[in-house]
Amino acid sequence: QLQASGGGLVQAGGSLSLSCAASGSGFMINEMGWYRQALGKQRELVATVTSGGSTNYAESVQGLSFISMDYAKKTVFLRMNSLKPEDTAVYYCVARWRYYGRTNERESWGRGTQVTVSS
Repeated sequence: QLQASGGGLVQAGGSLSLSCAASGSGFMINEMGWYRQALGKQRELVATVTSGGSTNYAESVQGLSFISMDYAKKTVFLRMNSLKPEDTAVYYCVARWRYYGRTNERESWGRGTQVTVSS
């Protein structure tokens, strides 16, 4: 189960932090990250980070957002700076994981948290 926190209302140019923790036992995280879905649009990648620390950012947030993971706590953090109204969306946490001793990867999604950037 993924539990996200953060989000809310922020003025344009401001910053916001999101976090998402995976709960449960007997599994390991391969990758965690964030996607977002604006009203009337498709869900899109924001950023992901692997257990090895490799990151991947959408071009639109490159250099403005920073993702990190506390592997032991199975928690991912996203810091978003210089936010714009077009960053307004529901942000979804994702975790790609597998049970210990298994090779098949599974994917879980959080329920989403609203981020609204006012102009």
